[in-house]
Amino acid sequence: MTTDIVVPELGESVVEATVGEWRVKVGDSVKVGDVIVELETDKVDIEVGATAAGVMADIRHPAGSDVRIGDVLGTIGGDGATAAPTAQPPQASTIATTAAEPAAAAKPADKATEKEKATPVARRMAEAEGVDLAQVSGSGAGGRVTKQDVAARVEPDGAPVTTSAPTTAPTPPTQPAPTASPLSASPTTARREERQRMSRRRRTIAQRLVEAQHTAAMLTTFNEIDMGAVMELRARRQDEFVKRYGVKLGFTSFFVKAAIGALKAFPRINAEIQGDEIVLKYYYDVGIAVGAEEGLVVPVIRDADRLSFAAIESSVRDFAVKSRDGTLSLEDLRGGTFTITNGGVFGSMLSTPILNPPQVAILGLHNIQERPVVRDGQIVIRSMMYVALSYDHRIVDGREAVQFLVRVKQLVEDPEALLLEG
Repeated sequence: MTTDIVVPELGESVVEATVGEWRVKVGDSVKVGDVIVELETDKVDIEVGATAAGVMADIRHPAGSDVRIGDVLGTIGGDGATAAPTAQPPQASTIATTAAEPAAAAKPADKATEKEKATPVARRMAEAEGVDLAQVSGSGAGGRVTKQDVAARVEPDGAPVTTSAPTTAPTPPTQPAPTASPLSASPTTARREERQRMSRRRRTIAQRLVEAQHTAAMLTTFNEIDMGAVMELRARRQDEFVKRYGVKLGFTSFFVKAAIGALKAFPRINAEIQGDEIVLKYYYDVGIAVGAEEGLVVPVIRDADRLSFAAIESSVRDFAVKSRDGTLSLEDLRGGTFTITNGGVFGSMLSTPILNPPQVAILGLHNIQERPVVRDGQIVIRSMMYVALSYDHRIVDGREAVQFLVRVKQLVEDPEALLLEG
C-alpha cells in the first residue's frame, strides 16, 4: 500500500508553487507529521508533512520544479519494500527502531530537528557554505537560526568559521616567494560570479512590479511633513506607553491613523478597478511593507480603523518578528486595501513607490532630517520628512491625490487631530 504526497491548498489566489528542499530521500523512513518537503509560493514557504508512516518510495518532482495544487510530489510505501537494506525485521514499517540499530535510526531524526530550528533560507545558505547548523546559535523567535546567523559564521572569503586551532604550525617556504607582477591577477582581485535560482517569491515580485507599471497609469505626488509634534509627543509619552502596553510608540501608528483619516475623505484612493467598475471599499485593511530575507512582503493590519495606537504598534512588531523568522502565514499577507512603505528605515530621502495591485495607491515614508524651514517669516531648524503618494491615474485624479497627501500632512503635524478621526 502506498500513500501519495500531494500539493495541498496553498491559500487564497495561490495555485502554483515551486518545490524547495526535500527533507528526506528515497529509502528514508518517515512517520506521520514528519516534514517531507518545502514548497515555495509567492507569499510564504509551506512545509508538507507525511500523512502516513512508512518508507519514502519515490520523489516525482525534484527541487526547483513548478507544481500545482493536487499534483503528486512523491509516494510513501507502507510495507518498507523500497527501503534501503537495514538490520530491522521485514515487518517494521515505521520510524521505530530495534535494539540492533538505534544509532542508524536516530540520525535522520536528529538531522530533521536540526533543520527545523532554522529558516528555509538559512538552511539553503548553510548547505551552500558548508556550515553546520548544529554549531550556529539562533537569534530568531524560539532560538530559530536566521540567514544573518549563518552569515555570521562565514568568513569574508566564503569559508566557514572554525573554532579549533591548527595542531601544527605551517612550515615556512624554503625559498622566498616571487614578487607578483602588478598586472597579475590574485585571488582577491579576480572577478567572481555566482548564479542563483530566483525563488518563486522573487519571480512573483518581479512579475507583479512589471505588471503594475504596464497596467496602471501610475503617477506620484510629493509633500513634506514637519515631524516635530509627533517626536515631542513620543518623547513625552514613551515611557508611560511602554509600561502600559509593552510596546514602543513608533511612527507607523501615526501614519496609519492619518492615512485612514485621509482615505475616509477620499474614498477612491481606497478602491480597486474590476473590469469597467470601480469597487469602493469602506473598510481599511492597511498593508505594511516589510523587507524579508527573500524579498518584500506586505502583511496586512485588518480593520485598522478600529484599532488603538498600541494595537497597531503590536501588529507591526509581530510582523517584523515573523518576517525575520520566516513564519508569516498566508492569512497575514492576504488582501489589503492600501499600503504604507517606509524606505526611511534604510536611509532613503525620496522615492516613487510602485503600486501593490489591485490597490490603486501607496504611501511612501522617508528619512527624517533636520532642515532649515521658514516659520512666521523666520528661518528655523525643523525635523522634516518627505512623503510620496503613488496612485493609479485611471481612477484617482491629481487633485484627489494632492489633497489626500495634504490631509495626511495636516493630521501628522497636529497629532491631537487624530483623536477626532477615531
